[in-house]
Amino acid sequence: MRPQRGRPPGPGEAGRLPARSQFARRLDAAAEEGYQDKHPFALLLNAGKLTKRQLRGWIVNWFYFEKSVPQKDAAIISNCPHPEARRLWMTRILEHDGYGSHEGAREGWIRLGEAAGLARRALEEAEYLPGVVDAVDGYILFARRSTWIEGVAASLTQRNLPRLIEARLAAFRDHYAWVRPEGLGYFHSLKTIAKNESRTALNLVLRYATTPEDERRAVEAVARMNGVLGAMLDAIYEAYCRSG
Repeated sequence: MRPQRGRPPGPGEAGRLPARSQFARRLDAAAEEGYQDKHPFALLLNAGKLTKRQLRGWIVNWFYFEKSVPQKDAAIISNCPHPEARRLWMTRILEHDGYGSHEGAREGWIRLGEAAGLARRALEEAEYLPGVVDAVDGYILFARRSTWIEGVAASLTQRNLPRLIEARLAAFRDHYAWVRPEGLGYFHSLKTIAKNESRTALNLVLRYATTPEDERRAVEAVARMNGVLGAMLDAIYEAYCRSG
């Protein structure tokens, strides 16, 4: 069965603004509940409690997510029948993989690794934790098999990224001085990008999720994304914190 395609709202739906506002609040609530900044590993990171081995382990394994994000976005585009939505979403792939002189988020994460004493090959050729691989591969599969609206909705956890980034930058500044500051450009760039991308995603979901079923599935997709991030952190925490 091909994914549901979504449709723009018709003229008779123009009076649904209060309902749209309620829907937006449900999406925000789903994004907040269980967000990654509440995970024990994130709390340790932000409190400066990680050793070099633990922080480097996080950087290496999170790179598997970073390098896989464009595949997820390509899947969303392939399921979307609306040219205007595809054009908006295409910019995510460019922002991540880079274009022209713009390095992109993938390269930015590699530079973070290098600033933490990791060689590029250590990130690109690592044996990533099975729990991280399973979570990320499952996310890509979800984007391929679900409706494009669900794929877009899952990205709405980004609405929490600005506060997460502020906490991360403070943690690196106050506790991880051994990480060279030039490697933190990833976080500085993402702060603005996340605000813009999450605004675009919310507008698309509010416009195209026009039935109660669309809305239910969109909210569930947001919760699913928090589950993906949590599963990745679970695997990293078990491997580097519980096992020593």
